[in-house]
Amino acid sequence: MAARIFLARHGQTEWSLSGRHTGRTDIPLLEEGRTGAKLLGERLHRAPWDGLPGVEVRTSPLRRAKETCELAGFGDRAEEWDALMEVDYGAYEGLTPAQIKERRPGWLLWRDGVPEGETLAGVAARADRVIDWVRAADRDVLVFAHGHILRSLGARWLGLDVSFAARIRLDPTSLSVLGWAYGEPAIERWNDTGHLG
Repeated sequence: MAARIFLARHGQTEWSLSGRHTGRTDIPLLEEGRTGAKLLGERLHRAPWDGLPGVEVRTSPLRRAKETCELAGFGDRAEEWDALMEVDYGAYEGLTPAQIKERRPGWLLWRDGVPEGETLAGVAARADRVIDWVRAADRDVLVFAHGHILRSLGARWLGLDVSFAARIRLDPTSLSVLGWAYGEPAIERWNDTGHLG
């Protein structure tokens, strides 16, 4: 069976709740985020996944992703990987889209990028590194990371330009699965928050 990638977005933080761009700022989960991470873990440890035995687990080294991974019950199996860090928003770190559009009307991250931060080509290259790692494996993988890098993985898994990520949103503590259909890369599950009740 071809390898799949399970994507777990970190739980709710103060900045994700308010819509602030949270790149490399290392902030903790809110209590809501901690609860969501535990619920995600409970779901992954029940049928049909039964704790994903044999799955290789990696996490962003940023606190909110690592904490989600640990609370979900995968911390002892996880390896930190810088490729899973969130986009570096540069001068737009900590700002909401509305605040950015006051400075730059019509701005869209996936088209316009950010000043003093990571380029869209750089984001795509990191996503491609993760995908190459997954596809070289003969086992499924589980990654704990952040909204925009995970959306980038979704776009690049499908062979699309990273700008496609603008059209596939992800909520905190969501579960997604990238896999295969008829031998072609496919989205099996996306932005699933059913475990949050």
